[in-house]
Amino acid sequence: MAIILSIETSSKSCSAAIHQDGVLLALSELLNDKSSSAMLTTAIADCTKLAGLTLQQLDAIAVAKGPGSFTGLRIAVSTAKGLCFALDKPLLSVNTLEAMAWQLKPFYQETVLLCPMLDARRMEVYCAVLESNTMAFREPTQAKIMDETSFEALLSSNKMIFFGDGAAKCEPFFKENKNAFFVENIYPSAKTIGILAEKAFNQNLFEDVSSFEPFYLKEFVGTVKKNAKLE
Repeated sequence: MAIILSIETSSKSCSAAIHQDGVLLALSELLNDKSSSAMLTTAIADCTKLAGLTLQQLDAIAVAKGPGSFTGLRIAVSTAKGLCFALDKPLLSVNTLEAMAWQLKPFYQETVLLCPMLDARRMEVYCAVLESNTMAFREPTQAKIMDETSFEALLSSNKMIFFGDGAAKCEPFFKENKNAFFVENIYPSAKTIGILAEKAFNQNLFEDVSSFEPFYLKEFVGTVKKNAKLE
């Protein structure tokens, strides 16, 4: 019987959840622009209290590995690794976009394509396409620039559900397409990270805690103010 703490800070949302054998015991979610690091420790404490458990009773720690916010991913992964080292627990990682898609899976009995999207700045998004019935990837996780031709082939013969904070970038291009549908207010959440983490736990798909890094997908490009002093 696996008890897993899942943590998620891939975007503006911040959440923690505890699942036992894939069943949600406790969930703490916050959505604002405050520091993810401060929010995450509070969310973890709230979850353990709600579940009536201690951190020592956990069997594993799961983290949303990305893609997503560079800063958010670093915070989540650093926190997860710190807990694993301190508690001597194994580490599990889950694709952020795949976990987002699992939030919508129960709402579609017919087969549709689920396209979770996270903002990657300018006209670019992090996205993937999954089949709602099997949750198999139709298109892999990728960074994609939105224009009139994006998903043209898929939309010609499939109903597609676009969601996440990056979906607004493609809505102007597809809003007249009868096969394109948009769902608002879907953010990455630890509540579905835990579902996928349970599957990974049962398959012994553990990460190497010391070497594990977030799935950034793109290289980080920093900016320097024009008059900043370089050392």
